[in-house]
Amino acid sequence: MVSLGIIGYGYWGPNLVRNFSETEGACVLTVADLKETNLAKVRKRYPSVRTTTDIHDVFGDPKIDAIAIATPVHTHHELALKALEADKHVFVEKPLASNVEQGLHLVQEAERRKKLLFVDHTFLYTGAVRKIKELVALGELGTIYYYDSVRVNLGLFQHDVDVLWDLAVHDLSIMDYVLEKKPRMVAAAGISHIPGKPEDVAISLVSSKTT
Repeated sequence: MVSLGIIGYGYWGPNLVRNFSETEGACVLTVADLKETNLAKVRKRYPSVRTTTDIHDVFGDPKIDAIAIATPVHTHHELALKALEADKHVFVEKPLASNVEQGLHLVQEAERRKKLLFVDHTFLYTGAVRKIKELVALGELGTIYYYDSVRVNLGLFQHDVDVLWDLAVHDLSIMDYVLEKKPRMVAAAGISHIPGKPEDVAISLVSSKTT
């Protein structure tokens, strides 16, 4: 049995608590959130789950094996690092961190401490994507020359990272899962409709060719 602490019960946290609570072999012990109104919802639906506004109650609990983080992106690195330092396995909502350097730091720290660091690329577990991978692996689609993806349902738009970092990670994770070839070149450009804010429109190009 894996005992979990979950930090963040805003937009996506309720889905994590529900799924972990309904998963055999998992048990949610504690949910932490800064808002008492969010914690009241936890107590109403899950009376046996402990709630707290102090994240250190989660880090310091020896009964907790793993910590799931569903907070704003700019907090991911700090919270995930504290969880690793507390000798916990870590589950983080995408994107893993605010930049590549922070992401690599977490990966290195998890490897050094021999802890699991997992990013929730949720589309990899959908039936449609798994079927596509199956068709590609069996050669049913022939040789793949081109992959095109257009996001028409944005969901929650994060305001502390740009749209590429927040939403394109879904498409990139699907490409990495479905296709055998790895990219040799990645380019991206974006614009923001609000001066001083992260880009909210972007286009990216991923190529496996050398020319």
